[in-house]
Amino acid sequence: MVAAAAVSTAPVPLDPSRELILARIRDALAGGVAATARGDVGSAAHEVAAGGAAAGDAVAGAPGGAPSAAFARTYGVRGTLEPEALIELLCERIGDYRAEVRRVSAAELPTAIAQALAGAGAARVCVPSAIPPAWRPVGVEVVEDASLSFDELDRVDGVLTGCTVAIAETGTIVLSGGPTEGRRAISLVPDLHICVVGEEQVVETVPEAMAQLGELVRAERRPLTFISGPSATSDIELNRVEGVHGPRLLIVLVVSKETA
Repeated sequence: MVAAAAVSTAPVPLDPSRELILARIRDALAGGVAATARGDVGSAAHEVAAGGAAAGDAVAGAPGGAPSAAFARTYGVRGTLEPEALIELLCERIGDYRAEVRRVSAAELPTAIAQALAGAGAARVCVPSAIPPAWRPVGVEVVEDASLSFDELDRVDGVLTGCTVAIAETGTIVLSGGPTEGRRAISLVPDLHICVVGEEQVVETVPEAMAQLGELVRAERRPLTFISGPSATSDIELNRVEGVHGPRLLIVLVVSKETA
């Protein structure tokens, strides 16, 4: 006869990281959203970070409305680069992702759009209905998005959009469903994405971008799409394949600020 294995009744130690996350959620649900946005967290969560499993026990029984305490954030929040260096960094990081990036003036933008489409062999391009008239390409069929189906989007050669913000340190472009950006689907289904970025939309750090985006999400509940280069994935042997989960080609046109 085989004896049954003894089952331990000792409590399992709580994972401090897990309890830190749960404590923050409890704090937010109890009305601490504003405090979280300022960089504060619940005092119980702070105890978890400092005290490990024992503090986790305290968090598990802590009331949801526990007062918030300041949480030190030592990472960089504000950028320090001069404007020209900021744009150069953005272009360098975008290029690191094997995306194409060009700097143009506002006057050169229509020609740059036409050249980008011609270079990619695009004859039909989807656009959000609210893009500026100067952006509308000539010499190609322009298809305005009016709730196009996925099949209809798959039959266009590319999409032209603007963006909400661009992050220089990561080379990331963020779309938020604004008037010049359209639905998320139009930037994911076509094989080519041409994105227009104004120099005034460029920030240096992720926290700077999140400060802007957070206001949009809270006020308008907008969906956010973060784009760092064309869609790419790799198998276990690190063979890179592009275009599996989104556009295979990304062309970014960075438009200089108008000077008086």
